[in-house]
Amino acid sequence: MTPLVSVVMAAKNYARFIGEAIDSVRAQTLLNWELIVIDDGSSDDTPAAVRPYLTDSRVRYFRSDRLGQPRAKNLGIGFARAPLVAFLDADDAWEPTKLEKQLALFTTLKVGVVFCGRSLMDEQGNRLTTTQRGARPPRGAVLPQMFTQNFVCFSSCAVRREVFARVGAFDPQWDLAIDYDLWLRVAKFYEFDFVDEELVRYRTGHGNLSKKLRDRVDTAMSIMHRAESRCGAADDVPAEVIADGYASTCQTLGYTMRASEPRAALRWYLRALRWPARRLVSVKGLVASALALRKTRVSGSAENATANL
Repeated sequence: MTPLVSVVMAAKNYARFIGEAIDSVRAQTLLNWELIVIDDGSSDDTPAAVRPYLTDSRVRYFRSDRLGQPRAKNLGIGFARAPLVAFLDADDAWEPTKLEKQLALFTTLKVGVVFCGRSLMDEQGNRLTTTQRGARPPRGAVLPQMFTQNFVCFSSCAVRREVFARVGAFDPQWDLAIDYDLWLRVAKFYEFDFVDEELVRYRTGHGNLSKKLRDRVDTAMSIMHRAESRCGAADDVPAEVIADGYASTCQTLGYTMRASEPRAALRWYLRALRWPARRLVSVKGLVASALALRKTRVSGSAENATANL
């Protein structure tokens, strides 16, 4: 029997988490799925952690040789047999009704992606208290909004498989933000829809994502530029929205770094001034960063003076 949805899970050295992720797929109220686990050259106990699940004929395991995230996920897409492909990172997990509720929204061929909300959990899997929910994400033709912000949690998405034939899969030239690049290409031709429930448990507090923040922003800027100049986004996204996307991306990094690295934050706010959108925000960020830098210098001078007493 052909499955209704193929779940692609690319994993590398996540033996401590992958069992919970697989269990959450097997607990789905929708039963007609297949799970494709791509073990991308793990050096930990990932093979042993997956082995007990292979008694379930719906679980398929493939070992690759350090392809990297984009190629490993593309390999999983290549093995998929279902008309819909869902992605689940090996350190995240799903609520039981996730697939059932999402598949119900693929009512027309215009809908290429369906996503949902997420809750947060810590490294040990304990649910974290979340802040008040903001505005609902957009649905339908979302390219202008997507250019400004990637609002799709990767482990929450289900994608019509024909989408990859039309716009391509994950681009191996990017190590980071590979989903953002894909969504910008998809949003030019397909609509997005979402289930307004937190059906994904997203794990935080592990890995070194914060250390990659600057690289992630640089990559996002390059992806946005390619979408604008080569992928036709400029035909569908107003110029002021494009400018807002570039400016807000720089401002986000400036804000994130303001307390710990005020000098670097200054550079990002200055970079944001290249685009007129949100210029007042950039100026305020510059002032705040300059004050933080001054405070750091004064504090350092005081510490040196105390040390010399």
